[in-house]
Amino acid sequence: MIRRILFLAVIVGLAPRVDAEVTRVDIASRTDVGSSGYEKLVGTVYFSVDPKDPHNRGVADLDKASTNPGGRVEFSADLYILRPKDESRSNGVALVDVLNRGNKVVLRSFNRASGAGINDPQTETDLGDGFLTRQGFTLVWVGWEIDVRRQGASMGINAPVAKGVSGIVRGDFTPNNRNPEQTVGDLVGYTPSDPNGADTQLTVRDGPFGRPETVPRDKWQLRGNTVTMTGGFEPGRIYQLAYKVADPPVAGIGLLSFRDVGAWIRKTPQVVPPARYTYAFGSSQSGRFLREFLYEGCNTDEHGARVFDAVWAHIAGGARISLNERLATPTSLTLYTVATFPFANSSTHDPISGRSEGLLDNDRARANQPKTFFTNTAVEYSGGGRSAALIHTTPDGKADLALPDNERAFFLTGSQHGPAQFPPRTTTGQQPENPVDYWWTMRALFVALDKWVRQGVSPPPSQVPRIADGTLVPLAQTAFPAIPGVASPRIIQSGRQDGKPIPLLVPQVDQDGNERAGIRLPDVAVPLATYTGWNFRNPSIGGTSDLVSLMGSSIRFPRTKADREAVKDPRRSIEERYPSRDAYLAQVRSAADRLVKDGYLLAEDVPSVVKRAEEQWGMSVSTQ
Repeated sequence: MIRRILFLAVIVGLAPRVDAEVTRVDIASRTDVGSSGYEKLVGTVYFSVDPKDPHNRGVADLDKASTNPGGRVEFSADLYILRPKDESRSNGVALVDVLNRGNKVVLRSFNRASGAGINDPQTETDLGDGFLTRQGFTLVWVGWEIDVRRQGASMGINAPVAKGVSGIVRGDFTPNNRNPEQTVGDLVGYTPSDPNGADTQLTVRDGPFGRPETVPRDKWQLRGNTVTMTGGFEPGRIYQLAYKVADPPVAGIGLLSFRDVGAWIRKTPQVVPPARYTYAFGSSQSGRFLREFLYEGCNTDEHGARVFDAVWAHIAGGARISLNERLATPTSLTLYTVATFPFANSSTHDPISGRSEGLLDNDRARANQPKTFFTNTAVEYSGGGRSAALIHTTPDGKADLALPDNERAFFLTGSQHGPAQFPPRTTTGQQPENPVDYWWTMRALFVALDKWVRQGVSPPPSQVPRIADGTLVPLAQTAFPAIPGVASPRIIQSGRQDGKPIPLLVPQVDQDGNERAGIRLPDVAVPLATYTGWNFRNPSIGGTSDLVSLMGSSIRFPRTKADREAVKDPRRSIEERYPSRDAYLAQVRSAADRLVKDGYLLAEDVPSVVKRAEEQWGMSVSTQ
């Protein structure tokens, strides 16, 4: 009974105002997270938005949704908050973490948490090392994605539908084996109007831009978004499923749920400690969401006020997301078509579309600009069509851009989209995955971002490869060495926009194949291997000239000079580089200290970085 009264008190405290886009919050549970000093609030947030308001009109098909007697569109979303129980422990900042396919990100990444409790922490251990919580941040999540299957603690949105709208949805998939059944994840949010209708088709092609062939209809069956193929699928080939749907969800309304919760937490101390500042962080799909959020002008709420003080889009490259459009597929990777103009914050001219604008330098987004961070790995530069270089070059790829004062861009050198486990394994790629752990640098950058907003202290300067100094070059000019058994990256295809190729500029490499520019963690600065942002598909899964999505490579140096000469590896061996383990670790510590001095690594994290280096050495010199 006491708990129920507490819940009611929270809800009553959030009685709707006439101008509130958040009309109600129902807190279903409020519990302590072990002995951490934090509590979690889990519930549902309800919205009401005016489809005619200039700040909302840009949402695709919002005018097709049903309205209440007041002419407003109503919808709801899942809400989850982690907050300090003692308000005096709060630092006055709410960090809103963009859910990735319904799952939380910042506890696993910044807090280095692991295990089953990450998505719904029960104990202090589930909060990892407490990097964010010991600083007093309030952490907030809100559902925004239409195609999330709510399983466990996954979070989604209850979006309105576009009445009377119909059309064809399409989703790609590449089988890794000959199993007869494939579920097309890109289309999980859509139910076919007629699984056997004339509009229901399946095609297959080789490579991202191969000529599609229609698969005969009597060879496959469709149930929901699951395809069953007689005789099984051909591994390594790219299939595309298409079918007609009616009354689809208004996917772009997820931008408004995120916007309005961001605005709400500034005004609602009953649930969150007073938030003087709000930050938004998104990784991968979620980073692309934030780039779309900025471009659509959603950092301004219905009342013309700024929503977020800082926005950090991580591993998004120059891409946005399929969200604010009819029949959107937000889950889709669409690697080779996902980078779309405008790429940079400032206005540039695009030779393909003929338009001139910027991600923030456009009529919708120019007001209320936040401070922005963009961080990208080698995958976003060279591993497909995310074309990260275009966020800091002209769209024709011919010149560097001067970044605006409210932006920083950082290249996390020699790393893959998400760090692989250590020791690295060979899985679906031809080479072992890339385990370079850039999250140590991310923690230092987070501290810098926080000081930038709250104290006005300028963060470290941007670190990106540049055309002017030769550290950023067209793919054909990469100096990647001819390593035995390793395919050349020069066969990677560039992304396309409106059917036309966009520039594929990649970081130039040294004689070892390691990239020269950016933030070089000791793994890369004092290397025992070559680390890349690309990895071609393993022969066991077919399509060997195609990339494994979002995967990099780690290619060990030969152990000895004799090993190198035996296989004709052009890279110097470990024994030729480092006279001893101690000499190697001394160089590692020196590289780490330089990063600390420059603001790209926290002093408290140096021991962990050195420990990983020790493990790397033991693995690399082993004869096993």
